[in-house]
Amino acid sequence: MSKLKLLLPVFLVLAACRPDQVKHLPGTKQIAEETANWEAIRITPTDLLHATRWAGDSLTAYADTLLRRTLARELKRGSLSQAASFCHPQSYPQVDSMARKWQARPRRAEWQTTNTAPAAAIAAAGLRPDTMRLIGRPAVDTFFYQRPITLNNNLCLRCHGRPGHDLTAAEAALLQQQHPGLKSVGRQPGQVLGAWQLTLERSGVAEFYTMKTRKKWKEHKMPKLF
Repeated sequence: MSKLKLLLPVFLVLAACRPDQVKHLPGTKQIAEETANWEAIRITPTDLLHATRWAGDSLTAYADTLLRRTLARELKRGSLSQAASFCHPQSYPQVDSMARKWQARPRRAEWQTTNTAPAAAIAAAGLRPDTMRLIGRPAVDTFFYQRPITLNNNLCLRCHGRPGHDLTAAEAALLQQQHPGLKSVGRQPGQVLGAWQLTLERSGVAEFYTMKTRKKWKEHKMPKLF
């Protein structure tokens, strides 16, 4: 009987607590996910190759976007020669900053008129006008990324298109003079202009993989039960 008397107040207290009256510590889920992000994880060689493609796609897509915006601005000003001088997105400060963050060295290998390839790493399979990439690991701490640069934007035709149709004969002659040895003009939509190539350090690739796969906390409001 004495035990029942002692337990009765406890039962009454528990019965008085409704679910909507229970207070949870704020940010517990966020703290748990941040703790999980700090745990050491094993990154496999396959993971590093995936990260190489992710990093290459991200950096080159960003560079291409900046290039289109810059060319549109310069062409609007009316100077084709001036616009063509900006066709080096790999050297843009924003692209260079992004490349330094992921320890990558980007370059654009342009398609030449001679039989000599712009770079030894370019293979025929990597220059088809589609979404194919070449991903490799030439050394233990070095990764390589390559994807074709295709003429898939009308803005590019303004410099690389057909003389007398997309640009004047005088403009075509000026571009050929500025870029000797390169097939700068006379191209058609879908053709390959060259290739993006990136050399990345292992530490940068691993950091990109960690950032890409880390858990991101999202606040979820508790439903109102009562």
